[in-house]
Amino acid sequence: MRRFQVFFVLMILCFPFFGIAQQYDLPTGQKHQKVKFQLINNLIIIPVEVNGSELSFVLDSGVNKPILFNITDQDSLQINNVSEITIRGLGEGEPIKALSSSGNAFKIKSIENQSQLLYVVLDKELNFSPTLGIPIHGIIGYDLFRDFIVDINYGSKIIKFYDPEHYVYESKKKGETLPLSIVKNKAYVNAHVFMDNSDNVPVRLLVDTGSSDAIWLFEDEDIGIPDQYYDEFLGRGLSGNIFGKRTRVNSIKLGSFALRDAKAAFPDAKSFGAIKNLGNRNGSVGGEVLKRFNIVFDYTNQKITIRKNRNYKSPFHYNLSGITLQHDGVRYVSERITDGRGVVKDNEGSFGNVQILFEQKTRLSLVPEIVVSGIRAGSPAESAGLREGDVILAVNGKSIHTYKIQEITHMLDEREGKRIRVLIERYNRDLLFSFVLENLFKQKKP
Repeated sequence: MRRFQVFFVLMILCFPFFGIAQQYDLPTGQKHQKVKFQLINNLIIIPVEVNGSELSFVLDSGVNKPILFNITDQDSLQINNVSEITIRGLGEGEPIKALSSSGNAFKIKSIENQSQLLYVVLDKELNFSPTLGIPIHGIIGYDLFRDFIVDINYGSKIIKFYDPEHYVYESKKKGETLPLSIVKNKAYVNAHVFMDNSDNVPVRLLVDTGSSDAIWLFEDEDIGIPDQYYDEFLGRGLSGNIFGKRTRVNSIKLGSFALRDAKAAFPDAKSFGAIKNLGNRNGSVGGEVLKRFNIVFDYTNQKITIRKNRNYKSPFHYNLSGITLQHDGVRYVSERITDGRGVVKDNEGSFGNVQILFEQKTRLSLVPEIVVSGIRAGSPAESAGLREGDVILAVNGKSIHTYKIQEITHMLDEREGKRIRVLIERYNRDLLFSFVLENLFKQKKP
């Protein structure tokens, strides 16, 4: 069984740079473009048209040039001026072969770039669609942040791309503007992390909208791994799987905003072994923190404005069950449908005693198959007997085929102490398992 990530990270690409892409532009006289997005697993998914083909991209501030992947035989896409290159990224594997393509037409509603450089990853294992539940064709980042002031409203799921010459900052909004360092096309922000021992550690973090995690930290003489942790699969990078230690910190502080009982991870050093220059950063801040704010990215003036939104006080999501899910093809389900077909009256002209006749039908529906793609050692689900490859049929009596994969994940991780009953199929047998959700990191009172 192939294992896919709960949280994936695509960042820090090391490859030759060929040429300079033309800038993205708005039509003459248009000051901004509004784009609706989907927020799935803390990731921003936007529609992008590439050479006339409509695709879905993750908006990833941690990536330099657009990268295409998951291009199947059924996808019709023309790319221009192609050559082969080798690229390298996060993960424990080797560098991979890819294609470099220049002179491509990108369009996001009225925003256009007629000469975009892009890369195409040919590795079929790099496919995030099964985990996210919708087709994902690629990632795009720096070029958009470079050419616009990008106003991301995580609360309403709307992005506004502003022409920097026409953007006016609103002083009335309750937000804070922080310095943003742009180094080698990546954005960094200063923050503070309060560890278990209440030490206040200043950190420099990569701002990574393409990571669905909260924060990643690199262990050094100032930042040690807390006593409570467990080993976990953290995600997949361009060069393979990323493993590390999952833990918590007392709080993360951005400006004056402090997020308590925050989730954190320490990726294994060998996941970064192929990356020669991590700079002087201490880690990265991802979507599970960023989604708690509405954010204005201003790369031109190197600043970021954050304002808390409806997600601000949401508890951090921990995998309480220990289960990772993914789509794995489709399956047929049989449903019985009952239709009322008429009334038979006992007495002519009377509505005294009647018999209602129903017609029973069986309908076969083709639905996504949801499987256990990973399971944490020692977790409640593993202790109960669940295994990788089990097909999920129902959770707490609810047939799951009418729910999105994120909704099913929420059912399995609703709250600490809740009993979960999972009906699965294994080798053509239906089995029922029961376990109680457990949080390994108890919140400490400030």
